[in-house]
Amino acid sequence: MKSDARKKTITADTVRYVAGLSRLSFDDKETDMFRAQLASILDYIDKLNEVDTEGVEPTTHALPSLRNVFRDDIPGSSLSNEEALRNAPSVKDGFFKVPRIIKDA
Repeated sequence: MKSDARKKTITADTVRYVAGLSRLSFDDKETDMFRAQLASILDYIDKLNEVDTEGVEPTTHALPSLRNVFRDDIPGSSLSNEEALRNAPSVKDGFFKVPRIIKDA
């Protein structure tokens, strides 16, 4: 069965490695759950790869009549510096003042 074979290729170490790239960590139960889910996703992709797409034109969407519905970008007036800073909790020299988050090197 493909899913059993796939579960063998998606190991707990693979899940932990990918999780580490995303700055995530999982306990053993979560790691096993995600291993099974990844295997299921890859099985589905394998099924899609079996579909004969010979002669099928690539599309960006199933409906050909879709179009961009965004309005035109028309320049207009902007806020003055005073208006933009009116509700700021702290201002210094005409700019928003925020707490320092990067220490000096």
